[in-house]
Amino acid sequence: MNVLIILFLIFLIASANCGKHDFYKGYSVHNIQLDKAAHLQLLHQLEGELNLDIWQHGFVGEREATVMVAPENSRQFLQELDENGIVHYLYQADVASALETYDEEIAVWKRTRSSRMIFQGYPRYEEVDSYLETIAAQYPNLVQVVNAGYSFEGRDIKYLKISSTNFNDRSKPIYFMDAMIHAREWVTTPVTLYTIYRLVENLRNEDRDVLEDVDWIILPVVNPDGYEYTHTDMRLWRRTRSVNLTNSIDCVGVDGNRNFDIFFNEFGVSSNPCSDIYPGPEPFSESETRIVRDILHEHVDRIQLYLNIHSYGNYVLFGFDNETLTDNVHQMHHVAASMGAVMDAMKLPEAGYYIIGNSAWVMYAAAGTAQDYGQHVGVPFSYTLELPGYSYDFRVPPSYMDQINEETWRSVVESARLCKLYYRARYSGN
Repeated sequence: MNVLIILFLIFLIASANCGKHDFYKGYSVHNIQLDKAAHLQLLHQLEGELNLDIWQHGFVGEREATVMVAPENSRQFLQELDENGIVHYLYQADVASALETYDEEIAVWKRTRSSRMIFQGYPRYEEVDSYLETIAAQYPNLVQVVNAGYSFEGRDIKYLKISSTNFNDRSKPIYFMDAMIHAREWVTTPVTLYTIYRLVENLRNEDRDVLEDVDWIILPVVNPDGYEYTHTDMRLWRRTRSVNLTNSIDCVGVDGNRNFDIFFNEFGVSSNPCSDIYPGPEPFSESETRIVRDILHEHVDRIQLYLNIHSYGNYVLFGFDNETLTDNVHQMHHVAASMGAVMDAMKLPEAGYYIIGNSAWVMYAAAGTAQDYGQHVGVPFSYTLELPGYSYDFRVPPSYMDQINEETWRSVVESARLCKLYYRARYSGN
């Protein structure tokens, strides 16, 4: 037999025996108790030195941090924690095994659900794209689909404009929400799809005012390339998928939520192009973040609230990340606290209560975020929403989506009503 054919067959056999999550073999995850600010500062220092993947930064005295570490760095990482008297314990011994189990659970869930709505699971990019087109076609007097541009790999990035007055009534504020700037945060896109569903397909009388008095821009998948990659190759991929050979021949993508032109590359980032917090070579180097930027600029005179949705951790956060506060901080806190209270009132027992506050003080300082940029260009209320992870981190079972969707929807309604009141007061001169 030809030697090349033999080598090809060996390659096929090896590929077949390779697990989808083999990259994460030997990676472990640790929960870390944060008793004082110095513990969090050390964690951020080690993040760059050991290329840690911080899943949850925690909150000093309240919540533990959760950190994934590569096997080659595990010993040094744990030694640093021990030498500094930081309490820690093992959360996952092998990430690859945990992800394989999760895949099996998802497959069982799909087989046992005879019917489900798109927002009750984790739809692929094409399903989301088809849903947006379908809604716009079925409700042409209410919904317009906008193809805002293309991802690096050429996927359409679409959003919906939802308005009872065709966006022509300038007395109405705009509520802009987006999701999936970080590709592994699967629970975020269903929340946007459920919002569309409740505004358009299943509008109820008690919520009619938020459609009639507010216009909506909803962008369900900011980072479609990364999102698809989490389904096909690396479940915990976070960045975009852009290639810049001048910058790196080994690593692709940047952290989209470090790529905005506000405090760019100043803090909370890494200069390593392979890092999950690498901001890119320059602000707005990514087509995906330029699309968010352009929406904000086009409608900044009317966008009253911008909601950048993430997971996980139960937070409602606002700027600025340089530890300064907005001029309207009391109003910012009012809206954020109202959102948190609504979700807390409906939360499951295993969920944490929402923590509200400045993102740099509550979690950590990060330069170049969408939240800060929205505030910077003139949106009065710009927030980061971190959805629940329960005890499942990024692997929240889809059976939880009904709960997450409903409690988040109620908080969106509450913030929309407050945004409407503040918008009217702003333009009435009161």
